Amino acid sequence: MALKKSELYSSLWQSCDELRGGMDASQYKDYVLVLLFIKYVSDKYAGQRYAPIKIPSGASFTDLVALKGKSDIGDKINKYILAPLAKANKLADFPDFNDATKLGTGKEMVDRLTNLIAIFENPSLDFSANRADGDDILGDAYEYLMRHFATESGKSKGQFYTPAEVSRIMAQILGIRDAKTTPSTTVYDPTCGSGSLLLKVADAATTELSLYGQEKDSATSGLARMNMILHNNAGALVEQGNTLADPKFMEGDVLKTFDYVVANPPFSAKRWSTGLDPLNDPHGRFKPFGVPPGKQGDYAYLLHIVRSLKPTGKGACILPHGVLFRGNAEADIRRALVRKGYIKGIIGLPANLFYGTGIPACIVVIDKKDAKARKGIFMIDASDGFIKDGPKNRLCSKDIHKIVDAFNKRTNIDKYARMVPLSEIEQNEFNLNLPRYIDSQTPEDLQDIEGHLKGGIPEADVDALQRYWEVCPNLRKTLFKKNRRATLISQ
Repeated sequence: MALKKSELYSSLWQSCDELRGGMDASQYKDYVLVLLFIKYVSDKYAGQRYAPIKIPSGASFTDLVALKGKSDIGDKINKYILAPLAKANKLADFPDFNDATKLGTGKEMVDRLTNLIAIFENPSLDFSANRADGDDILGDAYEYLMRHFATESGKSKGQFYTPAEVSRIMAQILGIRDAKTTPSTTVYDPTCGSGSLLLKVADAATTELSLYGQEKDSATSGLARMNMILHNNAGALVEQGNTLADPKFMEGDVLKTFDYVVANPPFSAKRWSTGLDPLNDPHGRFKPFGVPPGKQGDYAYLLHIVRSLKPTGKGACILPHGVLFRGNAEADIRRALVRKGYIKGIIGLPANLFYGTGIPACIVVIDKKDAKARKGIFMIDASDGFIKDGPKNRLCSKDIHKIVDAFNKRTNIDKYARMVPLSEIEQNEFNLNLPRYIDSQTPEDLQDIEGHLKGGIPEADVDALQRYWEVCPNLRKTLFKKNRRATLISQ
Protein backbone atom coordinates (compact mmCIF):
# COMPACT_ATOMS: atom_id res chain seq x y z
CA MET A 1 0.00 0.00 0.00
CA ALA A 2 1.38 3.39 -1.02
CA LEU A 3 2.31 5.76 1.76
CA LYS A 4 0.46 9.02 2.16
CA LYS A 5 3.10 11.65 1.60
CA SER A 6 1.56 14.32 3.81
CA GLU A 7 1.33 11.94 6.78
CA LEU A 8 4.86 10.64 6.32
CA TYR A 9 6.40 14.09 6.03
CA SER A 10 4.57 15.63 8.97
CA SER A 11 5.26 12.69 11.28
CA LEU A 12 8.94 12.71 10.36
CA TRP A 13 9.22 16.43 10.96
CA GLN A 14 7.35 16.39 14.26
CA SER A 15 9.34 13.46 15.62
CA CYS A 16 12.68 14.90 14.58
CA ASP A 17 11.89 18.38 15.82
CA GLU A 18 10.87 17.04 19.25
CA LEU A 19 14.25 15.36 19.67
CA ARG A 20 16.25 18.38 18.54
CA GLY A 21 16.38 19.95 21.97
CA GLY A 22 18.57 23.03 22.03
CA MET A 23 20.61 22.12 18.96
CA ASP A 24 20.53 24.52 16.01
CA ALA A 25 18.39 23.21 13.17
CA SER A 26 21.18 23.71 10.64
CA GLN A 27 23.31 21.21 12.61
CA TYR A 28 20.60 18.77 13.64
CA LYS A 29 19.45 18.36 10.03
CA ASP A 30 22.71 16.57 9.24
CA TYR A 31 21.96 13.75 11.69
CA VAL A 32 18.33 13.37 10.66
CA LEU A 33 19.02 13.33 6.93
CA VAL A 34 21.89 10.86 7.27
CA LEU A 35 19.61 8.42 9.10
CA LEU A 36 16.93 8.90 6.45
CA PHE A 37 19.55 8.18 3.81
CA ILE A 38 20.79 5.01 5.54
CA LYS A 39 17.22 3.75 5.95
CA TYR A 40 16.41 4.41 2.31
CA VAL A 41 19.50 2.84 0.73
CA SER A 42 19.32 -0.15 3.08
CA ASP A 43 15.72 -0.92 2.14
CA LYS A 44 16.26 -0.32 -1.55
CA TYR A 45 19.74 -1.67 -2.26
CA ALA A 46 20.86 -4.04 0.52
CA GLY A 47 21.64 -7.45 -0.96
CA GLN A 48 21.53 -6.24 -4.57
CA ARG A 49 24.63 -7.24 -6.48
CA TYR A 50 24.77 -4.40 -9.01
CA ALA A 51 23.10 -1.64 -7.01
CA PRO A 52 24.27 1.96 -7.65
CA ILE A 53 25.22 2.20 -3.98
CA LYS A 54 26.90 -0.57 -1.98
CA ILE A 55 25.77 -1.54 1.52
CA PRO A 56 28.75 -3.27 3.20
CA SER A 57 28.06 -6.18 5.51
CA GLY A 58 27.36 -4.84 8.99
CA ALA A 59 26.57 -1.30 7.82
CA SER A 60 22.85 -1.50 7.04
CA PHE A 61 19.98 0.11 8.90
CA THR A 62 19.34 -3.20 10.69
CA ASP A 63 22.88 -3.05 12.07
CA LEU A 64 22.25 0.54 13.10
CA VAL A 65 19.16 -0.51 15.06
CA ALA A 66 21.24 -3.11 16.91
CA LEU A 67 23.31 -0.28 18.40
CA LYS A 68 20.34 1.32 20.21
CA GLY A 69 20.93 1.76 23.94
CA LYS A 70 24.64 0.94 23.85
CA SER A 71 26.84 3.22 25.93
CA ASP A 72 29.20 3.84 23.00
CA ILE A 73 26.46 4.12 20.35
CA GLY A 74 27.90 7.29 18.79
CA ASP A 75 31.39 5.86 18.36
CA LYS A 76 30.04 2.61 16.90
CA ILE A 77 27.84 4.47 14.38
CA ASN A 78 30.92 6.34 13.18
CA LYS A 79 33.15 3.26 12.94
CA TYR A 80 30.83 0.46 11.85
CA ILE A 81 28.08 2.19 9.85
CA LEU A 82 29.27 5.49 8.39
CA ALA A 83 32.92 4.70 7.71
CA PRO A 84 32.23 1.52 5.68
CA LEU A 85 29.41 3.23 3.75
CA ALA A 86 31.66 6.18 2.96
CA LYS A 87 34.57 4.00 1.85
CA ALA A 88 32.46 1.69 -0.33
CA ASN A 89 30.71 4.52 -2.16
CA LYS A 90 33.34 7.30 -2.14
CA LEU A 91 31.16 9.39 0.14
CA ALA A 92 32.53 11.79 2.70
CA ASP A 93 31.64 14.49 5.16
CA PHE A 94 29.21 12.51 7.31
CA PRO A 95 28.50 14.28 10.62
CA ASP A 96 30.18 13.03 13.79
CA PHE A 97 27.66 10.93 15.72
CA ASN A 98 29.97 10.97 18.73
CA ASP A 99 30.14 14.76 19.07
CA ALA A 100 29.36 15.53 22.72
CA THR A 101 29.09 19.28 22.06
CA LYS A 102 26.07 18.70 19.81
CA LEU A 103 24.52 15.46 21.05
CA GLY A 104 25.30 15.63 24.76
CA THR A 105 27.34 13.30 26.94
CA GLY A 106 26.70 9.94 28.56
CA LYS A 107 23.03 8.96 28.86
CA GLU A 108 21.87 12.12 27.07
CA MET A 109 23.70 11.10 23.87
CA VAL A 110 22.60 7.47 24.16
CA ASP A 111 18.94 8.42 24.60
CA ARG A 112 18.97 11.03 21.86
CA LEU A 113 20.52 8.73 19.24
CA THR A 114 18.43 5.75 20.33
CA ASN A 115 15.20 7.73 20.03
CA LEU A 116 16.27 9.22 16.71
CA ILE A 117 16.93 5.77 15.24
CA ALA A 118 13.54 4.62 16.56
CA ILE A 119 11.77 7.25 14.44
CA PHE A 120 12.97 5.48 11.30
CA GLU A 121 11.84 2.06 12.54
CA ASN A 122 8.26 3.08 11.82
CA PRO A 123 6.66 0.22 9.77
CA SER A 124 5.39 2.82 7.30
CA LEU A 125 8.99 3.44 6.32
CA ASP A 126 9.54 -0.05 4.90
CA PHE A 127 10.59 1.04 1.43
CA SER A 128 11.64 -2.44 0.34
CA ALA A 129 7.93 -3.28 0.11
CA ASN A 130 7.06 0.03 -1.47
CA ARG A 131 9.47 0.33 -4.37
CA ALA A 132 7.00 1.74 -6.86
CA ASP A 133 6.57 4.88 -4.81
CA GLY A 134 9.76 4.79 -2.79
CA ASP A 135 11.94 7.06 -4.89
CA ASP A 136 9.51 9.97 -5.03
CA ILE A 137 8.38 9.60 -1.44
CA LEU A 138 11.86 9.47 0.06
CA GLY A 139 13.38 12.05 -2.23
CA ASP A 140 10.52 14.44 -1.55
CA ALA A 141 10.61 13.69 2.19
CA TYR A 142 14.30 14.58 2.12
CA GLU A 143 13.48 17.93 0.50
CA TYR A 144 10.58 18.47 2.89
CA LEU A 145 12.86 18.08 5.90
CA MET A 146 15.52 20.31 4.37
CA ARG A 147 12.95 23.01 3.69
CA HIS A 148 11.69 22.91 7.27
CA PHE A 149 15.18 22.89 8.72
CA ALA A 150 16.05 25.83 6.46
CA THR A 151 13.04 27.74 7.77
CA GLU A 152 14.10 27.02 11.35
CA SER A 153 17.77 27.80 10.79
CA GLY A 154 17.60 31.57 10.84
CA LYS A 155 18.83 34.19 8.42
CA SER A 156 22.45 33.12 8.06
CA LYS A 157 22.04 29.36 7.82
CA GLY A 158 19.34 28.73 5.25
CA GLN A 159 21.50 28.68 2.13
CA PHE A 160 21.40 24.91 1.66
CA TYR A 161 17.97 24.88 0.03
CA THR A 162 16.50 26.72 -2.98
CA PRO A 163 12.67 26.85 -2.94
CA ALA A 164 11.32 24.21 -5.30
CA GLU A 165 9.06 26.73 -7.04
CA VAL A 166 12.00 28.91 -8.04
CA SER A 167 13.94 25.86 -9.18
CA ARG A 168 11.06 24.81 -11.43
CA ILE A 169 10.92 28.26 -13.02
CA MET A 170 14.62 28.13 -13.80
CA ALA A 171 14.34 24.66 -15.32
CA GLN A 172 11.42 25.66 -17.52
CA ILE A 173 12.78 28.97 -18.80
CA LEU A 174 15.96 27.20 -19.92
CA GLY A 175 13.82 25.10 -22.26
CA ILE A 176 15.34 21.76 -21.24
CA ARG A 177 12.05 19.90 -21.62
CA ASP A 178 11.79 20.84 -25.30
CA ALA A 179 15.50 20.48 -26.06
CA LYS A 180 16.94 17.37 -27.68
CA THR A 181 18.80 16.22 -24.60
CA THR A 182 20.78 13.00 -24.23
CA PRO A 183 22.60 11.37 -21.31
CA SER A 184 25.68 13.31 -22.41
CA THR A 185 23.90 16.67 -22.02
CA THR A 186 25.66 18.40 -19.13
CA VAL A 187 24.15 20.51 -16.33
CA TYR A 188 26.33 22.25 -13.76
CA ASP A 189 25.65 24.09 -10.52
CA PRO A 190 28.78 25.82 -9.15
CA THR A 191 27.14 26.52 -5.76
CA CYS A 192 24.90 23.47 -5.56
CA GLY A 193 24.08 23.44 -1.84
CA SER A 194 22.02 20.33 -1.16
CA GLY A 195 21.48 19.79 -4.89
CA SER A 196 17.77 20.64 -5.01
CA LEU A 197 18.11 23.12 -7.90
CA LEU A 198 20.23 20.73 -9.93
CA LEU A 199 17.70 17.94 -9.43
CA LYS A 200 14.74 20.10 -10.48
CA VAL A 201 16.51 20.89 -13.74
CA ALA A 202 17.17 17.19 -14.30
CA ASP A 203 13.51 16.38 -13.59
CA ALA A 204 12.43 18.76 -16.36
CA ALA A 205 14.31 16.82 -19.04
CA THR A 206 12.84 13.93 -21.02
CA THR A 207 16.10 11.95 -20.82
CA GLU A 208 18.77 11.37 -18.23
CA LEU A 209 21.37 14.13 -17.95
CA SER A 210 24.96 14.32 -16.73
CA LEU A 211 24.91 16.36 -13.51
CA TYR A 212 27.83 18.24 -12.00
CA GLY A 213 27.91 20.28 -8.80
CA GLN A 214 30.37 21.96 -6.48
CA GLU A 215 29.66 23.12 -2.93
CA LYS A 216 31.99 24.92 -0.54
CA ASP A 217 30.54 23.62 2.74
CA SER A 218 31.67 20.06 3.41
CA ALA A 219 28.55 18.97 5.32
CA THR A 220 26.24 20.41 2.67
CA SER A 221 28.17 18.78 -0.17
CA GLY A 222 27.63 15.49 1.64
CA LEU A 223 23.90 16.20 1.71
CA ALA A 224 24.00 16.88 -2.02
CA ARG A 225 25.62 13.52 -2.77
CA MET A 226 23.01 11.72 -0.68
CA ASN A 227 20.25 13.75 -2.32
CA MET A 228 21.45 12.67 -5.78
CA ILE A 229 21.28 9.02 -4.76
CA LEU A 230 17.82 9.43 -3.22
CA HIS A 231 16.61 10.85 -6.55
CA ASN A 232 18.14 8.08 -8.68
CA ASN A 233 21.04 10.22 -9.87
CA ALA A 234 23.81 8.20 -8.27
CA GLY A 235 26.12 9.02 -11.18
CA ALA A 236 26.06 12.76 -10.50
CA LEU A 237 29.44 14.26 -9.66
CA VAL A 238 29.41 16.55 -6.62
CA GLU A 239 32.74 18.00 -5.50
CA GLN A 240 33.57 19.91 -2.34
CA GLY A 241 35.53 23.12 -2.55
CA ASN A 242 35.51 26.86 -3.21
CA THR A 243 34.25 27.26 -6.78
CA LEU A 244 35.82 30.68 -7.37
CA ALA A 245 39.25 29.94 -5.86
CA ASP A 246 39.45 26.22 -6.64
CA PRO A 247 37.03 25.07 -9.37
CA LYS A 248 37.03 21.28 -9.48
CA PHE A 249 35.75 20.68 -13.00
CA MET A 250 38.57 21.22 -15.47
CA GLU A 251 39.57 20.06 -18.92
CA GLY A 252 43.32 20.20 -18.78
CA ASP A 253 44.26 23.70 -17.70
CA VAL A 254 40.96 25.36 -18.60
CA LEU A 255 37.50 25.32 -17.05
CA LYS A 256 35.16 22.60 -18.23
CA THR A 257 32.19 23.99 -20.15
CA PHE A 258 28.58 22.79 -19.93
CA ASP A 259 25.34 22.87 -21.90
CA TYR A 260 23.40 24.35 -18.97
CA VAL A 261 24.47 26.11 -15.78
CA VAL A 262 22.17 27.06 -12.89
CA ALA A 263 23.07 28.62 -9.57
CA ASN A 264 21.80 30.23 -6.40
CA PRO A 265 25.08 31.65 -5.04
CA PRO A 266 25.46 33.40 -1.67
CA PHE A 267 24.17 36.96 -2.03
CA SER A 268 26.81 39.71 -2.13
CA ALA A 269 29.60 37.55 -0.66
CA LYS A 270 32.13 39.87 0.97
CA ARG A 271 35.07 37.44 0.92
CA TRP A 272 34.58 35.98 -2.53
CA SER A 273 38.20 36.61 -3.57
CA THR A 274 39.77 34.69 -0.66
CA GLY A 275 42.43 32.41 -2.12
CA LEU A 276 42.21 34.08 -5.52
CA ASP A 277 44.02 36.93 -7.29
CA PRO A 278 41.16 38.42 -9.34
CA LEU A 279 43.49 40.62 -11.42
CA ASN A 280 45.35 37.52 -12.56
CA ASP A 281 42.57 34.95 -12.62
CA PRO A 282 44.08 31.80 -14.19
CA HIS A 283 40.69 30.85 -15.61
CA GLY A 284 40.09 34.05 -17.57
CA ARG A 285 36.71 34.82 -16.03
CA PHE A 286 37.12 38.54 -15.32
CA LYS A 287 39.48 39.97 -17.94
CA PRO A 288 36.86 40.29 -20.75
CA PHE A 289 34.34 42.07 -18.52
CA GLY A 290 36.05 43.57 -15.48
CA VAL A 291 36.88 42.59 -11.91
CA PRO A 292 33.94 42.62 -9.44
CA PRO A 293 34.29 44.86 -6.37
CA GLY A 294 36.12 43.34 -3.43
CA LYS A 295 33.08 43.20 -1.13
CA GLN A 296 30.36 42.31 -3.66
CA GLY A 297 30.78 38.81 -5.09
CA ASP A 298 27.58 38.59 -7.14
CA TYR A 299 29.19 39.26 -10.52
CA ALA A 300 32.09 36.94 -9.67
CA TYR A 301 29.66 34.03 -9.67
CA LEU A 302 27.80 35.27 -12.74
CA LEU A 303 31.05 35.62 -14.71
CA HIS A 304 32.06 32.13 -13.59
CA ILE A 305 28.79 30.90 -15.10
CA VAL A 306 29.42 32.77 -18.35
CA ARG A 307 32.89 31.25 -18.61
CA SER A 308 31.54 27.76 -17.80
CA LEU A 309 28.99 27.73 -20.63
CA LYS A 310 29.60 26.22 -24.04
CA PRO A 311 29.24 28.61 -27.03
CA THR A 312 25.66 27.37 -27.36
CA GLY A 313 25.03 27.11 -23.62
CA LYS A 314 22.28 28.58 -21.46
CA GLY A 315 22.35 29.58 -17.82
CA ALA A 316 20.17 31.02 -15.07
CA CYS A 317 21.41 32.57 -11.84
CA ILE A 318 19.57 33.92 -8.79
CA LEU A 319 21.03 37.24 -7.68
CA PRO A 320 20.01 40.23 -5.54
CA HIS A 321 18.45 43.19 -7.38
CA GLY A 322 21.54 45.27 -6.71
CA VAL A 323 23.33 43.67 -9.67
CA LEU A 324 20.83 45.41 -11.96
CA PHE A 325 21.69 48.97 -10.96
CA ARG A 326 24.79 49.27 -8.74
CA GLY A 327 27.51 51.51 -10.17
CA ASN A 328 31.29 51.65 -10.54
CA ALA A 329 32.93 48.27 -11.35
CA GLU A 330 29.59 46.46 -11.48
CA ALA A 331 28.23 49.03 -13.96
CA ASP A 332 31.18 48.33 -16.25
CA ILE A 333 30.63 44.57 -16.04
CA ARG A 334 26.90 44.97 -16.67
CA ARG A 335 27.56 47.15 -19.73
CA ALA A 336 30.00 44.61 -21.15
CA LEU A 337 27.59 41.70 -20.65
CA VAL A 338 24.73 43.59 -22.32
CA ARG A 339 26.89 44.63 -25.28
CA LYS A 340 28.04 41.05 -25.70
CA GLY A 341 24.37 40.04 -25.92
CA TYR A 342 24.75 37.40 -23.23
CA ILE A 343 21.79 38.51 -21.08
CA LYS A 344 18.60 37.07 -22.54
CA GLY A 345 16.20 37.98 -19.76
CA ILE A 346 15.67 39.23 -16.22
CA ILE A 347 12.86 38.04 -13.94
CA GLY A 348 12.16 40.00 -10.77
CA LEU A 349 10.88 37.77 -7.95
CA PRO A 350 8.86 38.63 -4.82
CA ALA A 351 10.62 39.52 -1.60
CA ASN A 352 10.96 37.03 1.28
CA LEU A 353 11.01 33.89 -0.89
CA PHE A 354 14.37 32.55 0.20
CA TYR A 355 15.31 31.04 3.54
CA GLY A 356 18.62 32.84 3.92
CA THR A 357 17.33 36.37 3.31
CA GLY A 358 14.17 38.44 3.05
CA ILE A 359 15.38 40.74 0.27
CA PRO A 360 13.90 40.40 -3.24
CA ALA A 361 15.97 38.61 -5.83
CA CYS A 362 15.96 38.22 -9.59
CA ILE A 363 16.80 35.51 -12.09
CA VAL A 364 19.36 36.59 -14.69
CA VAL A 365 19.07 34.39 -17.79
CA ILE A 366 22.20 33.93 -19.90
CA ASP A 367 22.08 32.59 -23.48
CA LYS A 368 25.26 32.47 -25.55
CA LYS A 369 23.73 30.84 -28.60
CA ASP A 370 21.93 33.89 -30.01
CA ALA A 371 24.13 36.53 -28.37
CA LYS A 372 25.28 38.24 -31.58
CA ALA A 373 21.75 38.60 -32.91
CA ARG A 374 20.19 39.77 -29.66
CA LYS A 375 18.34 43.08 -30.00
CA GLY A 376 16.81 43.33 -26.56
CA ILE A 377 16.36 41.84 -23.08
CA PHE A 378 13.03 40.35 -22.02
CA MET A 379 12.09 41.62 -18.58
CA ILE A 380 9.44 40.41 -16.13
CA ASP A 381 8.42 42.09 -12.88
CA ALA A 382 6.74 39.27 -10.93
CA SER A 383 7.24 40.90 -7.52
CA ASP A 384 3.53 40.96 -6.68
CA GLY A 385 2.74 37.34 -7.61
CA PHE A 386 2.88 35.29 -4.39
CA ILE A 387 0.90 33.94 -1.46
CA LYS A 388 1.77 34.12 2.23
CA ASP A 389 2.95 30.84 3.77
CA GLY A 390 3.76 31.35 7.42
CA PRO A 391 6.72 33.71 7.80
CA LYS A 392 7.71 33.38 4.14
CA ASN A 393 6.18 34.19 0.77
CA ARG A 394 5.64 31.42 -1.75
CA LEU A 395 4.96 31.18 -5.47
CA CYS A 396 1.83 29.18 -6.30
CA SER A 397 1.13 27.31 -9.55
CA LYS A 398 -0.53 30.22 -11.33
CA ASP A 399 2.41 32.51 -10.48
CA ILE A 400 4.88 29.99 -11.89
CA HIS A 401 2.79 29.45 -15.01
CA LYS A 402 2.44 33.18 -15.67
CA ILE A 403 6.20 33.73 -15.42
CA VAL A 404 7.16 30.75 -17.56
CA ASP A 405 4.48 31.33 -20.18
CA ALA A 406 5.31 35.02 -20.58
CA PHE A 407 9.05 34.36 -20.76
CA ASN A 408 8.97 31.46 -23.19
CA LYS A 409 6.47 33.17 -25.51
CA ARG A 410 8.04 36.64 -25.11
CA THR A 411 4.59 38.03 -24.41
CA ASN A 412 4.32 41.74 -23.63
CA ILE A 413 1.93 42.14 -20.69
CA ASP A 414 1.07 45.59 -19.40
CA LYS A 415 2.69 46.32 -16.03
CA TYR A 416 4.26 42.85 -15.97
CA ALA A 417 6.49 41.93 -18.90
CA ARG A 418 8.00 43.43 -22.04
CA MET A 419 10.85 43.07 -24.50
CA VAL A 420 13.14 46.03 -23.86
CA PRO A 421 15.24 47.04 -26.90
CA LEU A 422 18.97 47.49 -26.39
CA SER A 423 18.67 51.07 -27.62
CA GLU A 424 16.42 51.90 -24.65
CA ILE A 425 18.80 50.17 -22.25
CA GLU A 426 21.69 52.19 -23.68
CA GLN A 427 19.72 55.41 -23.18
CA ASN A 428 19.43 54.41 -19.51
CA GLU A 429 23.21 53.95 -19.31
CA PHE A 430 22.82 50.16 -19.04
CA ASN A 431 20.93 50.39 -15.78
CA LEU A 432 18.71 47.28 -15.76
CA ASN A 433 16.56 48.15 -12.75
CA LEU A 434 13.12 46.78 -13.65
CA PRO A 435 11.01 49.82 -12.60
CA ARG A 436 12.80 51.85 -15.29
CA TYR A 437 11.23 49.66 -17.95
CA ILE A 438 8.08 48.19 -16.38
CA ASP A 439 5.61 50.38 -14.49
CA SER A 440 4.06 47.83 -12.16
CA GLN A 441 2.32 50.41 -9.97
CA THR A 442 -1.41 49.83 -9.49
CA PRO A 443 -3.31 52.77 -10.98
CA GLU A 444 -5.37 54.92 -8.64
CA ASP A 445 -8.93 53.67 -8.25
CA LEU A 446 -11.05 56.48 -9.73
CA GLN A 447 -14.48 57.04 -8.25
CA ASP A 448 -17.47 58.08 -10.40
CA ILE A 449 -19.59 60.16 -8.02
CA GLU A 450 -22.54 60.33 -10.41
CA GLY A 451 -22.50 56.56 -10.78
CA HIS A 452 -22.53 56.14 -7.01
CA LEU A 453 -25.43 58.56 -6.58
CA LYS A 454 -27.60 57.68 -9.57
CA GLY A 455 -26.60 54.08 -10.32
CA GLY A 456 -25.27 52.44 -13.46
CA ILE A 457 -21.75 51.36 -14.46
CA PRO A 458 -19.22 54.00 -15.55
CA GLU A 459 -18.43 53.56 -19.24
CA ALA A 460 -14.72 53.81 -18.49
CA ASP A 461 -14.95 50.63 -16.35
CA VAL A 462 -16.62 48.77 -19.21
CA ASP A 463 -14.02 50.06 -21.66
CA ALA A 464 -11.31 48.61 -19.41
CA LEU A 465 -12.61 45.13 -20.29
CA GLN A 466 -11.70 45.65 -23.97
CA ARG A 467 -9.89 42.32 -24.29
CA TYR A 468 -13.16 40.51 -23.53
CA TRP A 469 -15.08 42.56 -26.09
CA GLU A 470 -12.43 41.69 -28.68
CA VAL A 471 -13.02 37.99 -28.08
CA CYS A 472 -16.85 38.36 -28.05
CA PRO A 473 -17.57 41.41 -30.28
CA ASN A 474 -21.37 41.41 -29.77
CA LEU A 475 -21.38 40.73 -26.04
CA ARG A 476 -21.07 44.35 -24.96
CA LYS A 477 -24.12 45.45 -26.96
CA THR A 478 -26.05 42.49 -25.59
CA LEU A 479 -25.23 43.24 -21.96
CA PHE A 480 -25.37 47.03 -21.79
CA LYS A 481 -27.25 50.06 -23.06
CA LYS A 482 -26.78 53.78 -22.59
CA ASN A 483 -28.18 55.15 -19.35
CA ARG A 484 -26.86 58.70 -19.41
CA ARG A 485 -23.57 60.39 -20.32
CA ALA A 486 -20.59 58.11 -19.65
CA THR A 487 -22.79 55.62 -17.79
CA LEU A 488 -24.20 52.26 -18.89
CA ILE A 489 -26.95 50.12 -17.43
CA SER A 490 -27.47 46.38 -17.86
CA GLN A 491 -30.12 45.45 -20.42
